[in-house]
Amino acid sequence: MKLAFFTSWIAFLLMCQSVSAADWLPVREISLEVQPGSPLDFSGMLPNTQIDDASRVIINSTGKLAKAETSQVPLRFLCASLAWSPASGGFPDHETADRYAAQLKMHGYNIARFHYVDAALLEGRSTDFDFNPEVLDRIHYLLAALKRNGIYWIMDGLSSSRGAYGGFSDRWEVKGDLKLGVQIDDADFGHWLEFQKRFLSKINPYTGVAPVRDPALVAIVPFNENGLEFDSMMQESGRGAAFSPRLKPLFNNWLSRKYGTSEALIQKWGWWVTEGNLADRSIALPTNRYERSERMRDLQSFFIEVEQGATRKMTQALRDLGFRGVILPYNNWPTIQTGVTRGIQDAVAMNTYQDWVASYAPGTSIQGKSSLEDGLLYLRTIAAARWFGRPFFVTEYDHLFWNPYRYEAGLAAPAFAALQDWDVLCRHAHGPIILSYGENFAHKKQMLPYAIALDPVARAGETLAALVFRRGDMKASSLRIPFMVDGQANLPDGINDMEPEMLTRLGLLGAIGLQSERERTDATVSVAPVRDGQTPVAIVSQLKQHGELDTSHPSDLEAGHVVSETGELTLDAPGKKLALRSPMTEALAFDRIDADVDLGFATLKSADGRGLFAISSLDGLPLAQSKRMLLILASDAHNTDMKFRDGDERIIDDFGRLPVMIRKMDIGIRFNADSAFRISPVGLDGRVYEPLVTGSGHDAVMLTNETPSGPTTYFLMERD
Repeated sequence: MKLAFFTSWIAFLLMCQSVSAADWLPVREISLEVQPGSPLDFSGMLPNTQIDDASRVIINSTGKLAKAETSQVPLRFLCASLAWSPASGGFPDHETADRYAAQLKMHGYNIARFHYVDAALLEGRSTDFDFNPEVLDRIHYLLAALKRNGIYWIMDGLSSSRGAYGGFSDRWEVKGDLKLGVQIDDADFGHWLEFQKRFLSKINPYTGVAPVRDPALVAIVPFNENGLEFDSMMQESGRGAAFSPRLKPLFNNWLSRKYGTSEALIQKWGWWVTEGNLADRSIALPTNRYERSERMRDLQSFFIEVEQGATRKMTQALRDLGFRGVILPYNNWPTIQTGVTRGIQDAVAMNTYQDWVASYAPGTSIQGKSSLEDGLLYLRTIAAARWFGRPFFVTEYDHLFWNPYRYEAGLAAPAFAALQDWDVLCRHAHGPIILSYGENFAHKKQMLPYAIALDPVARAGETLAALVFRRGDMKASSLRIPFMVDGQANLPDGINDMEPEMLTRLGLLGAIGLQSERERTDATVSVAPVRDGQTPVAIVSQLKQHGELDTSHPSDLEAGHVVSETGELTLDAPGKKLALRSPMTEALAFDRIDADVDLGFATLKSADGRGLFAISSLDGLPLAQSKRMLLILASDAHNTDMKFRDGDERIIDDFGRLPVMIRKMDIGIRFNADSAFRISPVGLDGRVYEPLVTGSGHDAVMLTNETPSGPTTYFLMERD
């Protein structure tokens, strides 16, 4: 027995070395509707309950989201991003909406974010606020279908810079000045408010209540990604200047109130005052946004005043319309300045990306880097923008296609979010699922960035997220490390400065976030308001001295070898490995496996390429006792005939076509099991096929995603 296994294992290792990067297997499924009762149907394990006034979501006394009727029981929300445009098929008809909402429920989603609704309603319309009646009806019906399935909503007040103005064909692009105008111009603000009245305040005939008053509406993002600096940066190439001239008179008025005279301003700014004077309000705005100066420090204070004024104005307007939920202004750009702006909000939302893609055009490039290599920087950065004691929403994140390391997101994002005890996690997409391959829309003819529904790798990650984050398979850390904020006293001299990267590495140990200096307690180790001179090593030393972290806890933050305070998450940044070891789920994202990796119940022996492995209990028992478990094996996926302009596959030339191709992968596993087991392939639609692997006790087995039924990312493991 041992000799036979040894011989087969040597053969497996040799096979691993000979696998070619050209081994791509075409996906055979057309329908992707998960079958009820299948291993991919989470609706019984993660039930969505009826939505009514008693189940309205509130912010409880501890700053967590909870239902009004059970206010001390915090909720986590796995969010379905609905950012449909005509190119991705638009909003579905009634019959399709019913099927789609039911599928979202089975996939484990309990909230959905509606994004670019304004653009969908005004697409092809020439008159302001002339909503397409069919689109409006479909949106209303989908809202009702989601609510019937226990799925709450998040809404953008506006998404497009074209708002609800008619006559624009570029409303899906980053064009228009409305994001700025709403904050500084009464007419533009009136346009924003009119949209809220005509859409959010209009009775939905399928629910009998206006969305703004519906208990299903948890949160509103008043205007997506509308921070003054971020929007200025996005508009700079078209405008030809760093900052809009509309800001100049307002900035001059602000400077006049602060300094009174040009002489006082010159004394503070020095030689930066090279144009204009306060007397005639002609002081110039910076021409270079990367300037570091007292002028830039003042510009940040001005931006904070404008943004906080807009926050109060938009909040009051939504309250006047009857909205009782959470309001989430300024949901991106985690700079020091925007962090101070968000200090007055009841909750915070942020967007973040690994390897952001700006275009689908040939010649577009990505970095193609691992998020583990830099210690989850894209997640740590937004963690430092959260305010403690308030709900935290991730309204957008992704590790984008065609990055070959995007399998990492399926573990990294939900595990990090769980560690931080965030409230809402939303992987951005046109839509998180599709009902079938082959829909005749431009953005569904092949996998594309932001089209995670077609990507088996991203879909496998979302499946794992439902378990790790929403089900709570990974514990939240009890360790809190506040980053203290003393108002505007310590604004940097650069407008795009963020929290020091080295200090945010503390987020790999426990929860990090902003906290007002007024709330400081001597008993808590914190990061002081002046960040200069502070190091993660010194903070960790203090944590150990104060007994908040065990003195022997492994925490080499500089080298990237870190174990979370919970002991469940282990990062090996140089090796590009992230491991989760919890009672209900074990997982490993890896660049390679060149030595045994013991996860507890499962030990990974070897693999023929990078990917994600996970095993999760499906019967509510810890893995050590579970009889029914879901295995995930995600490698990489391309489109058929996908072409690149470089050997590293970073520059796209042609996205190709369907069918999707999954990279062949073989992995060796040993289970800490005391009984016979069998592993059966599970199709992307949840269909269970005949067992592929059988074993007994602690036998090591070889598992491949090349199955008789076609390649897959899912397997069902059953034990006697």
